Amino acid sequence: MKAVVQRVQFARVKVQTAPGQQEDSGAIEKGLLTLLGVGHGDTEKEVDWLINKIVKLRIFEDENGKMNKSLQDIGGAHLLVSQFTLFADCSSGNRPSFTGAADLKTAEALYEKAIALSRQLGVKTEQGRFRADMKVELLNDGPVTIILDTNEN
Repeated sequence: MKAVVQRVQFARVKVQTAPGQQEDSGAIEKGLLTLLGVGHGDTEKEVDWLINKIVKLRIFEDENGKMNKSLQDIGGAHLLVSQFTLFADCSSGNRPSFTGAADLKTAEALYEKAIALSRQLGVKTEQGRFRADMKVELLNDGPVTIILDTNEN
């Protein structure tokens, strides 16, 4: 499982419903935007590790300006967006292969588990829509961007 975690002043996601038409899916103010990719072999164990790590990452400034506070500490929000393209393999040719991404049923179930766990941990959590054409808007704060991969822990 891979995640790109961005500290944001705000983030929102809109879903394409028809050509030229969009609807809001999720929006947050101060907090974290997580782009989440599920790969072959990922299980609830990886979801548990990853979401616990994300909501406890000490990447928000304390009163001394040091990154010492977590999403939970500041009462921030979390926007989770599914992103299978995190598993793009560009090693051969110029067209990415996505064979490392999990099958749709597994990926959707683990994405929904990630959302539920973030909420269970007491974080206001919004979401994109699985398999939808989404437009994500954000104001990266810092900028602070962290890449997490459960295969590297």
